[in-house]
Amino acid sequence: MQVTEINTCCEPVLDAALSEEGAAELAVAFKVLSDPVRLRLLSLIACAPDGELCACDLPALVDRKQPTVSHHLSILADAGLVVREQRGRWAWFRVAPQRLAVLRDALGG
Repeated sequence: MQVTEINTCCEPVLDAALSEEGAAELAVAFKVLSDPVRLRLLSLIACAPDGELCACDLPALVDRKQPTVSHHLSILADAGLVVREQRGRWAWFRVAPQRLAVLRDALGG
């Protein structure tokens, strides 16, 4: 799946007709979130007490193997929905609130 970072902010979908470009960009972002594992990973990261989680903790939380979790985290990061920070051997992830705001605002939230 070719993923690009969500950059534009659109009028809420129900308030105005989306441009072709805006619709395509939003569709890619929502497609990233349409996978249950990615949606769960995003939710776990967003709800973490410190606002971030180590990649080492996520496989057990979603009952998946590390390569699968890494794949899904890469897709979320490529879409700009999470930010990855390398600390020693492990990667830490936190939500990119400005990117999620684009999606939330597009839905009129």
